Order: sequence, then structure tokens, then C-alpha cells
Amino acid sequence: MPEIIFKEESYQIVGLCMEVHRQLGMGFREVIYKDALEIEFRENNLPYQREKLYKIEYKGIILPHKYKADFIVFDQIVLEVKSTSLIVDSFVAQTINYLKASGLKLGMIVNFGEKSLNFKRVVF
Repeated sequence: MPEIIFKEESYQIVGLCMEVHRQLGMGFREVIYKDALEIEFRENNLPYQREKLYKIEYKGIILPHKYKADFIVFDQIVLEVKSTSLIVDSFVAQTINYLKASGLKLGMIVNFGEKSLNFKRVVF
């Protein structure tokens, strides 16, 4: 069985997301959850970058539009925040594109729009 990458880091992230969900519940816009997560990351000394931009290259040319990842946590994990009824395949595809653009290996989709917090790990 392959080893789970960034297991401890993922556990910490999910724990903080659960705290945000416990405090706010479901139904807010994504930006509200991002604001609350930023507070949790700071208070718990987790290194993060919010809305990090990544350049996209096509045939050696940098395209004018960039990808903006919601969070990069521990300089290793793309965290994509959602507030919808469920995690759908297009969110997974989006996260894979962030991983391609960033060169990182692990993405996490966290959905605050359900009664209980839901998350999915995406390894690329």
C-alpha cells in the first residue's frame, strides 16, 4: 500500500476546517470561509499563502491569464475552498490544474456547503 503523502499536514488542515465549519455552519459564501481559515492558520502557526497566482505556459509563452489557488499551505498543499451542495468532478479537474501549474503533488478540496464538512484529497 502506498504511503499517504503529507498525512500529518492534511490532518491539521482538516481539523482547522472542521473548527471553521463548527463555528460558522453551512451557507456562507466561499470568501467568508477563506477569511475564517486565514485566522485559524495564523492562530495555529500554519504557514500559508492566500490566493497565490501561478503563471501558465503554452509553447514557451507565458499566457496573460493566471491560475489563482485559494491557499497554499505548508508550501506543499493546494487547498481549494468550496461552498456548494457537493464536491463535483470539475472541482477535481480544477485542483489537478492547480497542481500542474504549481508543481505540487497534493491538493485538497474542502466543501463547507454541506451539513457536515466534506473534503477530498487529490494527488497528482
